[in-house]
Amino acid sequence: MKDGIHPEYNHVVFVDVSTQDEIVTRSTLKSEETRDIDGVPHFVIKCDITSFSHPIFTGGGARLVDTEGRIERFKKKYAKFDKQA
Repeated sequence: MKDGIHPEYNHVVFVDVSTQDEIVTRSTLKSEETRDIDGVPHFVIKCDITSFSHPIFTGGGARLVDTEGRIERFKKKYAKFDKQA
């Protein structure tokens, strides 16, 4: 890697504000708040949604939508255009 062209790579901890779960990793992000983890200072980045709280990852997002009701409403709404054709 060339010197001086890459951003500083820091130790960070991403905190899910709804579940208080933490993801310890490294990133180029910084924050004012820091926390020592195993003697190493980490920047604390607060996140509204992470894999701990997002419905896709928690099993709530992979559900089927009421497709039958939606299709019936669509057909009813646009039936007049089918008759004109």
